[in-house]
Amino acid sequence: MDFKKKVVLITGASRGIGKATAIAFAEQNAHVVINYRENDRAAGNTMTEMKIGDHLLVKCDLSKPLELKQMVDLIIQKYGRIDVLVNNAGISQIHEIDQVSFDDWQKAWHNIIQTNLIAVANLCYLVAQKMIPMGGGRIVNVGSRGAFRGEPTQPAYGASKAGLHALSQSLAKQLGKYHIFVNAIAPGWVETEMATTFLKDEERASILADTPLGRLIQPEEIASAVLFLASEASSGTTGAILDMNGASYLRT
Repeated sequence: MDFKKKVVLITGASRGIGKATAIAFAEQNAHVVINYRENDRAAGNTMTEMKIGDHLLVKCDLSKPLELKQMVDLIIQKYGRIDVLVNNAGISQIHEIDQVSFDDWQKAWHNIIQTNLIAVANLCYLVAQKMIPMGGGRIVNVGSRGAFRGEPTQPAYGASKAGLHALSQSLAKQLGKYHIFVNAIAPGWVETEMATTFLKDEERASILADTPLGRLIQPEEIASAVLFLASEASSGTTGAILDMNGASYLRT
């Protein structure tokens, strides 16, 4: 796969899946736009590790619509186009319904839905307006296995990812006539800092025991799937949700 001269916007690209995806696209000669919210050092490290090319760092709080619009305008001003959008950024926090106050419950739902779903919908809208006159493009949304199996300790996260999957399929239906492909990936546990934050040793052992592969998925494996869905190799695929959880959860 060669993405020479393609402009790829990746949200949450300072670490984890986003970082691995940025590096993978750079290796395929794309112009990569690295979006991040606050960690300047991590974003800079991502840029340093990428193949030399005409890349761009953009600091942007995705929950703020004005900043989203400014980011898209900046990209168009520099490159004149956006060929691929990867909505990877996401947040979560523990908010068990029988353990938190009503105020904390509301805050968790507001913050998670705002970042994981509403911001994605807003960015899809802004980028689609640029892709339509270009004659097409690719949107890949990073969802979660939690959308299907439930997330009892972080229900807003599960709900946000279920909404993200539904959004992906709805946009695939609407944007197909413009040759814009929209797909989602639903990972299970991925070997990232976010996973490490949530997993204690005994929890990790339990997860591995429940995973036929016997390991967590690596960020680079998710990145490979993103590149496939962003390429012409997946020309017959839109509206799909690709499970990548090591067979830890199977659906029919």
